[in-house]
Amino acid sequence: MIKKIVFIGAGNLATHLALALKKAGYHILQVYSRTQLSAETLAKQVDADSCCSYEDLRRDADLYIFALSDKALLPVLQALQLKGKKLVHTAGSLPLSVFDDFTTSYGVFYPLQTFSKARQLDFSNIPICIEANGSDLESELIEMGNRISNSVQLLSSHQRKQLHLAAVFTCNFTNHMYHIGEELLREEGMDFDLLKPLILETALKVQEMPAKAAQTGPAVRFDEDVIKAHEESLKMQPDFQKLYRFVSESIYHLHKGK
Repeated sequence: MIKKIVFIGAGNLATHLALALKKAGYHILQVYSRTQLSAETLAKQVDADSCCSYEDLRRDADLYIFALSDKALLPVLQALQLKGKKLVHTAGSLPLSVFDDFTTSYGVFYPLQTFSKARQLDFSNIPICIEANGSDLESELIEMGNRISNSVQLLSSHQRKQLHLAAVFTCNFTNHMYHIGEELLREEGMDFDLLKPLILETALKVQEMPAKAAQTGPAVRFDEDVIKAHEESLKMQPDFQKLYRFVSESIYHLHKGK
């Protein structure tokens, strides 16, 4: 049974997940981070020990949660040598098999959300995607997920990778578009607040209808005059212009013959 947890990583995701697990009754024993300040900052919030050296990592936890960047995971695994311990990572794009050579009981505990330390989140609304190499750990991870979230899903590594790809489109790329919109308004002395009701309504519509059906704008109806005028306005920003043209063509081809 999982009761005592060590977090390896103290970033955005680790912070939110550690707080949620503590609130659910789990004992966070220790937080490891490369820097003492980041380890201590999270550790204080969850009444845990902190460390920034591999030698000081506690070996008496029931579960070790790796909340690290994809490229950092393998070197840390190699350095820690946690053979025989239960290990999970929290990444969307890394396969379960990354643990094959390091222990006998391992899994994935992937919360699908964008995390920032400064923003509070209700973890009960965050989907938790789980995978494990054995039924016992799978059951324990499902229980842990159910204690903090109303949505727990069993997904294979392939499914989770596809989900992560979809999340990049719907979150990261969309947020980049927000930045471009903000820049275009700022150049003319306008405030980004003007776009916020539109952003909210766009997000609300896809809660009630397919995204394709919710699509509006000049590209859907292939309004060449408007599209050309927009491209002309972007002539001094060739990267934005190229992006505008590419996305407009993608929307048009999807809806052609509608």
